Order: sequence, then C-alpha cells, then structure tokens
Amino acid sequence: MMALLLFGLFLLLIAFGVPIAFGLSISTLVYLLVAGVPLEVIPQTMFAGLDSFVMLAIPAFILAGNLMNAGGITNRIIDFANAVVGHIRGGLGLTNVASSLGFAGISGTALSDTASIGSVMIPAMKKQGYGAGFSAAVTSISSTVGPMLPPSLPMIIIGTLASISIGDLFLAGAIPGILLAIGFLIVTYAISVKRQYPKGEKQSFSVIGKTFLGAFWALLMVVIILWGILGGYFTPTEAAVVCVVYAFIVGKFVYKELSLKEVPGILLTTLRSTASILLLVGFANTFGWILVSEGVPLLIANGILSISENPIIVILLIIILLLLVGMFMETIAALVILFPVLLPVAQSVGMDPIHFGVVMVLSLMIGLSTPPVGVCLFVASTFAKVPITRTVKELLPFFAVAMVVLIIVAYVPSLSLFLPSLFE
Repeated sequence: MMALLLFGLFLLLIAFGVPIAFGLSISTLVYLLVAGVPLEVIPQTMFAGLDSFVMLAIPAFILAGNLMNAGGITNRIIDFANAVVGHIRGGLGLTNVASSLGFAGISGTALSDTASIGSVMIPAMKKQGYGAGFSAAVTSISSTVGPMLPPSLPMIIIGTLASISIGDLFLAGAIPGILLAIGFLIVTYAISVKRQYPKGEKQSFSVIGKTFLGAFWALLMVVIILWGILGGYFTPTEAAVVCVVYAFIVGKFVYKELSLKEVPGILLTTLRSTASILLLVGFANTFGWILVSEGVPLLIANGILSISENPIIVILLIIILLLLVGMFMETIAALVILFPVLLPVAQSVGMDPIHFGVVMVLSLMIGLSTPPVGVCLFVASTFAKVPITRTVKELLPFFAVAMVVLIIVAYVPSLSLFLPSLFE
C-alpha cells in the first residue's frame, strides 16, 4: 500500500510537469512522513549513493566535453563527417548521424550531443531544403548513439551500482552503438533518396585528410580513455581527469580556440550540469532504498517470473518495461532505481550483468526521443522550430530500426560480450 502511495504520487507529479529530481524528492518526503520514518534517512541514503570514487568521473568527463566544445571540436567533427559522406544523397543528414558517432567520445551524454550538433546541423539542413521535422528527428535519434560508446555516463552509473568493470561496459556498448548508427544511416539515406534531398560535392582525398587531421585530436580522446582503463594505467576517474587536462591542452594550444576568459564560464556550466545529475542520483538512491525496504524488487521479480520463466519471454518483458519507463523517466534516475531491481531477474534467466547493462542503457536511450519526457526530442524540436508531433511522425522509421537493433542485441549476447572477452 505504501509503495503504491510512493509510485502514485511520483507519477502524478511527473504528469503535472514537475522535474524528475523534484518528483522523486517530494514523493520520497511524503512517504517518509506518512510512514513515520526519520527524515535523517534522506541525507544518509543520498550520501551513500554518491559516496563513490568512480562517481567523480562524471563531473570530470562533463568538464572535458565542455572544454572540447569550447575549443572547436564540434565543428571539426562535423567537417570531417561531411567530407566523408557529404557527397551522398542526403549528405547533411548522414553527416548528422556520423557526427554523433564521433561526438560520442567527447560528451558521453545524449543531451550534449543533441544540443551541440543540433545547433549547427539543424539550421544547415533546413537551409539546404531538408524538412524541419526530419532534421529534428535525425538529430534527436542519432544522439542516442553517444551513451553507448565511451565515455558513457550511464555505463559509469551502472558500473558503480553493480561493481562491474567500467572498462568492460565501455567495450560492451561499442558494437551495439555502431549497429545503431549504421541503422540510422540506412534510414536517413533511404528517406533522402525518396524525397530527393540534396547532396554535396565529392571531396578530394586531400580535403578528407585535412579534415581528419582537424578532428584527430578530438577522436584520440576515446583511444586514451580505453587504452588507459583497459591497460590498467589508470582508473575511470583518473582517466576522466587525464581527459580534462588533454582537452584543455588541445583546445588552448592545438586548436587555439579556447580562451582563458571562457574557462570560468565553462566551470560554472559544468558545476550546474554535475549538480543536477548528482542531485538526481541522490534522490533516486533514496527512492530506490524505499523500494527495497517495501520489497518491491521481489514483487517485480516474482511478477515477471510468474508470467513465464522462459528466458525469451522474460527478456522481452524486461525490454517492454524499460521502454515504458524510458518514456516517462530520466535515464539516470531509471538506472539507479531499476538496475538493482531487474538485475537479479535478468541473471535468473542467464543474462550476463554486462550484457544486461548494455540492453538496459539501449532501451532507456530510445526513451530520450520518445514522448512525453524525451529531452532530446524537445531540444531538437526547439532548434528546428517545429511542433513535437511533427518530429515524432518523422521519427517512426528510426524507432523501428532502433527496436530491431535492441532485439538483436538483447538476444545475441556475443555482440555485447565479444570485445570485453578479448581483454580478460
């Protein structure tokens, strides 16, 4: 009964447009007051969820991404992607997806991808005759590729929650992320051919080489992260700090676009982003603690397994649950609350924790472009100046491809576990 109060109030607050973090905190506070639980539980459980050395990687990776953005990285990645695929029909759309693939190694978050690339690509696509809804749809859905590739903040959260190797999680998301990008490229090209969207001029090898050199230092960041973590040279948190130093050096002395005057503003932006994420994680951890104390994980596990113990059915039910949750709840909050709940269920049908982590992140990423709470959907539609309904209509074929990739990844574990197995 008390668990229903918690969930009911939380969903009601979300329905009225209350931010996820405040929805979690208010519903938690009301539950504790009604249940007569001391309010000291709130700071204790919040701190317990944040008291991890690995969590320090989050602000460091955010800072590194902000430094690289201010240092001109976004335009260089877009220029390189455009030089490679811009001559194909629908070249700017393909460039949009390819840029997200390259940008994934910089930000680690889908929203940063949407905002950074969308601010450049959406106006450019509209100017060349692409539909505004289509431009927003491509930008929104392609940004979901980013969190599948290192440095991925959702993967860091999962590694912290379940004491799983973050390096292995980074590797595990690589192939699914690339499959997702390939699927989006195919859909973008097919629609572009059907609608006769424009194509650019084919670039010479010298131009491609020049743009590659421009983007090289940015793309090298991913190599540094993986080489350092998998080689045992530093922890994920230390890798994030190395990336901050690297991003500053590249932006200031290589690209020469980062001004020292911009650094205080970048630090302030980083603090705001970090505070919102960590506040969300803290409240979600308290919310999750209540769920555990109410026995909700066991109820969910028994509920799913009571329907069927067939691994195929159980995995499908988990995916459906995650897709529904992703439509209403922010990714990090969903991970903190549901990963510990669903992991035992997944393991009971033979899913490896790393494989399950990839499936969960991919499922929730799709929700970032799904109404009613898809933040990437809202940001992209704002840049394109179109109603969300038009963007959603254009998103349908992309959703279909994303679902196909999700099903394949869920039922073919080797796609997620192959690369981590090479480094055992």
